[in-house]
Amino acid sequence: MKILVLNSGSSSQKSALFDLDSGSSPEPTAPLWQAKIEWTGPEAELSVRTSKGASLREKINVSDRQAAIEGMLDTLWKGKHRVIADKSEIEVVGHRVVHGGPRLIQPRRITPEVKSTMKAVGEFAPLHSRSELEGIDIIERVLGTVPQVAVFDTGFHSTLPRPAAQYPGPYEWFELGIRRYGFHGINHQYCAERAAQILRINPESLRIVSCHLGNGCSLAAIHGGQSVDTTMGFTPLEGLMMGTRSGSIDPGILTYFMRKGSITGEKLDETLNRRSGLLGISGVSSDMREVEAAIGEGNERAKLAFEMFVHRLGAGIASMAAALDGVDALVFTAGIGENSTQVRAAACAKLGFMGIKLDTAKNSQSPVDAEISRDDSQVRVLVIRAQEDWAIAKACTRMMEHKANTH
Repeated sequence: MKILVLNSGSSSQKSALFDLDSGSSPEPTAPLWQAKIEWTGPEAELSVRTSKGASLREKINVSDRQAAIEGMLDTLWKGKHRVIADKSEIEVVGHRVVHGGPRLIQPRRITPEVKSTMKAVGEFAPLHSRSELEGIDIIERVLGTVPQVAVFDTGFHSTLPRPAAQYPGPYEWFELGIRRYGFHGINHQYCAERAAQILRINPESLRIVSCHLGNGCSLAAIHGGQSVDTTMGFTPLEGLMMGTRSGSIDPGILTYFMRKGSITGEKLDETLNRRSGLLGISGVSSDMREVEAAIGEGNERAKLAFEMFVHRLGAGIASMAAALDGVDALVFTAGIGENSTQVRAAACAKLGFMGIKLDTAKNSQSPVDAEISRDDSQVRVLVIRAQEDWAIAKACTRMMEHKANTH
């Protein structure tokens, strides 16, 4: 079954094509084709890579965003990078949807009703929602009536117990849908399953703290394969310090600025989401690699940004462990989690009281899907590659097979 996956963001459009069936390996398989558009001001960069080694990288015109995405999809069945003879070979399209709200939890076949619910929830994450709905519309235009499936990042966290999900504001907030939803759930769930495979332990008995550290960062406390706590909340702004997002701050700061009349809601949103975090503190970049490079050159603000990031990460991991009444495995995943030996080492150094002992040699190699803790560590520490696209494709496969079996 050929499954196209769209991962639509406000500043990037990622896509991949998988060929999976019911007999596919439970471990991730590489896509036949993957592509990405990164929007950078007046220009965008398109990159394409196929399983046969063909690759493409070029600047494209972004005056028409939808045309650019359609051009990216064209490389699937046209030109020297094509991997299928015709677009009709695509049997289902899966979409990563950041916010499903209180109603959209399990993967759903996209219908007019589902799209309407997505639009209503869109105000919780407006930048992502617009991109996701745009992607659905493009597929309808390019591929016609092919089945489309929405897989929700918030769905995995629907198991949060009420004390973790509800904010300590007025009780009525919860009834209005103002609650902690959590995000990065597709990857947190995948990492929990993959950790159990790597450690060869029954997932029902595992207590895992999963650290999704990229431009967006979140932690999840996972017990028996279910999310019991997480750091992101009503929106993806709560929790850890991130690339350009502040993470949790004293809400009194916001009311202070509002009382002074010196900032609008739009300006606050821009400041907290796009001009804070690593970028806001370092003044260098939102990219941890560039922050670490600046530290090597003696940049004190970059050093402060790194130390703040690690301070909040260590505190967050400890709080997740408390929610689990202990932890068996600590997982690092996503861009920073997979690639920054310094972040992993600094975070684990703060957690020695939990019995965490990192193997310095293993950590320095930044292995993929492997353990990096010492043999005498009381907590197993792993690096697991994020596989959101593959997880979405698997969800689509299960849904289509269930439909076929039902009929």
